[in-house]
Amino acid sequence: MFFHKKLTHTITLHPSFLGPRMREFVTKRLYKDVEGTCTGRYGYIVAVVAILDIQTGKIIPGHGSAEFEVKYSAILFKPFKNEVLDGVVESVNKLGFVTNAGPFQIFVSGSYIPSDMKLDMNTNPPSFHSDDQKIEKGTLVRIKIIGTLIDATKITAIGTIKEDYLGVIE
Repeated sequence: MFFHKKLTHTITLHPSFLGPRMREFVTKRLYKDVEGTCTGRYGYIVAVVAILDIQTGKIIPGHGSAEFEVKYSAILFKPFKNEVLDGVVESVNKLGFVTNAGPFQIFVSGSYIPSDMKLDMNTNPPSFHSDDQKIEKGTLVRIKIIGTLIDATKITAIGTIKEDYLGVIE
């Protein structure tokens, strides 16, 4: 699910960046440091929407660098249990398949794949297939998340396609 949230981030600038263009350097550094990262608490920071405030910098004694606390608003992405997402199959193996849904991965175990879909490791690439569907690398699938594992720097999930309206998207 996507959220809009106000966050803060501390940026340290080397003394060579202190000057008339300092605000520009702080802004560029904020975008570089936070966009595309994952925090365990808030999920993935998809995009910085606006910079709300750049506080006056504080010189670090004995170092000469300055620290700036930046308040900004951002679009966040954090998946939840029972959420339905679309993803692209990255790999298929005997245990199930792995899908990329935006910045994170969802693993779908063989026990959460409909029983009419059979694994065929002899095809290239390996695939799960039934009479009317085929799941292989590159296939677009709709998955329901049944569990998430949130680390400090990444989110992974376990999903299912064993319910109505889930599976291959045509």
